[in-house]
Amino acid sequence: MMSSREAVLAVLRDAGEPIHWTVIQDRALRAGYLDPFEQPDVRGAVLRALRALVTEGLVVKIETGVYALA
Repeated sequence: MMSSREAVLAVLRDAGEPIHWTVIQDRALRAGYLDPFEQPDVRGAVLRALRALVTEGLVVKIETGVYALA
């Protein structure tokens, strides 16, 4: 299992295009990057990771809820 930060980056890398945070969350869960039993608040973890990655300049917010790699 990955950290939420690593999972978000992996999903965005694989997508190759801007995607909504709910799709990022869904793909991370389906790929097994995140485990809802080990991290019960997956939604919060994904959103916190996205905010941190935007602040660091690794991810850009395209529009409300939609993100892409910088």
